[in-house]
Amino acid sequence: QTGRPVQTAAKERNRLSVCNKICYAIGGAPYQITGCALGFFLQIYLLDVAQLDPFYASIILFVGRAWDAITDPTVGFLVSRSPWTRFGRMLPWILISTPLAVLAYFLIWYVPPFEDGKVLWYLFFYCIFQTLQTCFHVPYSALTMFISSEQKERDSATAYRMTVEVLGTVLGTAVQGQIVGMANAPCLPGPEPVISLEHTKVAYMIASGVICLIYFLCAIVVFFGVREQKGKPMGFFQGIKLVMGHGPYAKLVMVFLFTSLAFMLLEGNFALFCSSTLGFRNDFQNILLVIMLSATLAIPFWQWFLTRFGKKTAVYVGTLSVVPFMILVVCLKSNLIVTYIVSFAAGVGLATAFLLPWSMLPDVVDDFQVQNPDSTGHEALFYSFYVFFTKFASGVSLGISTLSLE
Repeated sequence: QTGRPVQTAAKERNRLSVCNKICYAIGGAPYQITGCALGFFLQIYLLDVAQLDPFYASIILFVGRAWDAITDPTVGFLVSRSPWTRFGRMLPWILISTPLAVLAYFLIWYVPPFEDGKVLWYLFFYCIFQTLQTCFHVPYSALTMFISSEQKERDSATAYRMTVEVLGTVLGTAVQGQIVGMANAPCLPGPEPVISLEHTKVAYMIASGVICLIYFLCAIVVFFGVREQKGKPMGFFQGIKLVMGHGPYAKLVMVFLFTSLAFMLLEGNFALFCSSTLGFRNDFQNILLVIMLSATLAIPFWQWFLTRFGKKTAVYVGTLSVVPFMILVVCLKSNLIVTYIVSFAAGVGLATAFLLPWSMLPDVVDDFQVQNPDSTGHEALFYSFYVFFTKFASGVSLGISTLSLE
């Protein structure tokens, strides 16, 4: 009889309020906002605004992404070895890395007044930012395991996080696209409007300033709004061995590796394609916004679809539905209305790339737990290695595609 009230009290203590969940979820926004801004705009910025040679631009994109991938398991290892503090194990990483990450991010979008070391400038600050952002994102991802010991509460908090992350992609595309787009759009009508390069440089810096402010505020909200519970994470190398040896996980990673590779290539080159090939220099930021908004709106549809027809069917239908529209936009003569329709359709397909990996990974983790009932604390490794492979592949692909387009 005394056992029941104790259990109830423990459950109450593990229950997260809506406010706790929202504070936790807000921490997912910085990664998505900066990721979208860099993914869609960095290539076009390095070529048009910083005026780098395409070869050097591809080197920066490739090395930056590859470096970002390598830092993930390294930071994961360091986080698992860091001592417990009165604020927790994960939260100090988030707080300390943020001011430096914000500064590095701002300097990526600043054109230095010298020519000789320009390539090194962008390479250095891009890699530094990726490292510092990893110091935020890896502990934040692992924090899921330490906000509550109740699986139901953790799942609920993750649902909140996914919602905020999708909104973060829209916000990142909107802030960067609309501010930069205002500088690109000519103020005076005329046959050949001249857009000052200085205006464009200032617009990129204003956009990065706004994103830096959002990043900083999100980190503050997570630090003061989330209470981390004490727990022992699994040994890093022991975890790698277990995770990588699990067959269903290896298959899932391979499938989504190629899907995300296709979408990463699309993301990296679409702004360039719209402005240079199709000639929609004044509209490309709105086209990008249509993609992200349609992806956001399509998520509830795909959620219904996968519960009705199963996750595998959703993968097949969602991924393949994009293909005809991609072929259409390349084959047809430059047409703004067709481009908007294609962008909307691409966004609907993109939603499956957002939703399905994060919907199927928990199933693989559950399967792992059934087969290995004695091992605990490995969940964060499943997620961090999925991110690692995706980032590495995207770095290689974007580097090769920029080199090919030289």
